[in-house]
Amino acid sequence: MCCYSKRRFLLLYATQKGQAKAIAEEISQQAGAHGLEADMHCISEMDKYNLETEKDPVVIVISTTGTGEPPDTARKFVKKIQDTTLPPDHFAHLQYGLLGLGDSEYMFFCNGGKTVDRRLQELGAQHFYDTGLADDCVGLELVVDPWIDGLWLALSKAVLLQKEKEGMNSVVDAVSSSLSTAPHVVHELNLRSEVQNLRLEDDGARSSHVLSQNLDDINRVTPARNTEASLVHSVPPISQSALNVPALPPEYIEVQFEDTCGENPHLSSLILEGTTFEVPVTKAVQLTREDAIKTALLLELDISDTVFDYQPGDAFCVICPNNNSEVEELLHILGLSEKGDDFVCVKVKQGTKKKGASRPQHIPERSTLKFILTWCLEIRAIPKKAFLRALVECTSDAGEKRRLQELCSRQGTSDYTRFIRDSNVCFLDLLHAFPSCKPSLNLLIEHLPKLQARSYSVSSSDLYQPGKLCFVFNIVEFPACPARPVSRKGVCTGWLAELVAPLLHPSSNTLDTKGESPSTVKISICPRPNNTFHLPADPSVPFMMVGPGTGISPFIGFLQHRQKLREQHTDREFGETWLFFGCRHQDRDYLFKQLRCFLENGTLTHLKVCFSRDSSTAEVAPPKYVQDVIRLYAKDVARVLLKERGYFYICGDKKHMADGVSDAVVDILSMEMEADKLEAMKILAMLREEKRYLQDVWS
Repeated sequence: MCCYSKRRFLLLYATQKGQAKAIAEEISQQAGAHGLEADMHCISEMDKYNLETEKDPVVIVISTTGTGEPPDTARKFVKKIQDTTLPPDHFAHLQYGLLGLGDSEYMFFCNGGKTVDRRLQELGAQHFYDTGLADDCVGLELVVDPWIDGLWLALSKAVLLQKEKEGMNSVVDAVSSSLSTAPHVVHELNLRSEVQNLRLEDDGARSSHVLSQNLDDINRVTPARNTEASLVHSVPPISQSALNVPALPPEYIEVQFEDTCGENPHLSSLILEGTTFEVPVTKAVQLTREDAIKTALLLELDISDTVFDYQPGDAFCVICPNNNSEVEELLHILGLSEKGDDFVCVKVKQGTKKKGASRPQHIPERSTLKFILTWCLEIRAIPKKAFLRALVECTSDAGEKRRLQELCSRQGTSDYTRFIRDSNVCFLDLLHAFPSCKPSLNLLIEHLPKLQARSYSVSSSDLYQPGKLCFVFNIVEFPACPARPVSRKGVCTGWLAELVAPLLHPSSNTLDTKGESPSTVKISICPRPNNTFHLPADPSVPFMMVGPGTGISPFIGFLQHRQKLREQHTDREFGETWLFFGCRHQDRDYLFKQLRCFLENGTLTHLKVCFSRDSSTAEVAPPKYVQDVIRLYAKDVARVLLKERGYFYICGDKKHMADGVSDAVVDILSMEMEADKLEAMKILAMLREEKRYLQDVWS
């Protein structure tokens, strides 16, 4: 490779679910082949790097979470750089490249990366490489792979420029020589061009491995019959192609079984940011009828003995375990059924080739094997390509081995997207599909991400129900399909439903031998405040709420809070309130029929409902969806938003509802203002900027 010593660059990552960290590790791993060395740190480890004095190029990989916020690990960093007293040349010495990760299903796409990028620019930092924004909606790899390919030339040039500034001519000559004699380097990368137009002059220079097989070898592992492509079967041309597969990630974790006993860590140790509270579930109510398509539950928690503080509109997280039967199934596949309750010691493997290797923060150094699989690892995670590459080495059947190689290769990107990512195939599904794959325990710890706490909107007001916190959720269902042999419930919603079953269906079976109630059901929660999705500070300002299905959840808290404020401050002026609610059937899933009470006592000024699956005998069919109802009140929407400077809140499904509501509002603004659609879209963007058009949505 290069004849000069490897040059350092600083590599920072900010991750919520492990994606950004995995990509940063891939960059770090590839760096050596390009004569570079990554000094990699989580962006939260501010004691290990200093951007104020950093002279080498900086690469940042950052994801987005919630409604456009940077990940939890980046909060302190973002707060620090957003200090308004910093001068505009604070980072004038800094040269950086940034890769943002996001999902265009959400309104503030890649906003975590955009926030950091924009602020660094404001403080004088300079790009040495164009910013990349990768979209998980279509596949991160469509931007990530070419962005990494082009990074090496840009980094080498940045190092060259830095050394020129330092006057180190000898190093400059060496770097210049290496660049001029390296035919494999990608000479140009325009991130704005279409991905398919990107070309690599020599794939072999990257840290990927070209898998070459002659046609006879390929035919031996390819089904003879002309089958359609599937998770386990491929068809030409990929089934007969040489493959570019990623380099094998170096193993770096060692798991040792111990004979001793002990106690597992407390669940609070699993949450690195914030405080956890163990609270009792005091009530569980099924809000839907048994024949409803979805089952919605309301749970009430007792937080009176905690310092848990919240406002209506806030969210909180529930710390949940993996499904016990799935954990047992995984232990069986791994051949460890008898060792689930044995204690293991997890540490870094001696002599590992992985630079800066450390035990993942979410994995305890010592616990039972079952604790790790139950509380620490997201065993439902969609396997990344690097994991598939590692699984190749654990697979004995030649046909299965070849298919896994295809799925993790560049040539297999569309198959990976179609049969794994878009089909939501998890690690367990993969093990069922490729039965000769027998991974070691350390690979799971190295490649499966942290089991995330699940976030829910608060559906109550502490002013209305002191010491209580309520939330509403649908029990998520994943039906069986060719890639998923059995149906499954959501990790958290399925667990909660099973946990509160005795409260939902009390019977003589739930009493102990003394005739007393069973022990109280408790769950662990942690706060996740929302900085914007709150009631207007001025109660005289009108607002509109759109919340079909369980999207109504935060608005129950809004209305409870408003009712108590009206009772406590009878002399105050309160603005009008609108609620647009919709569901499938009026008699099956109208979640809160007590909304009428808010209407009758004046807390709610206007209640507009619709039912999408109910038949009607009316000459003019009633509107089916909330976006259709909103159009009927176009003048009121325009008046509240434009003339009275009111607020507009949306909560619920993004793709099938929130986008439709936004389209309806744009049409209303265009019509009522007699402006073209582009002008109306600009006004909506302004309302969002002013935090008067607010969304709490999910995909």
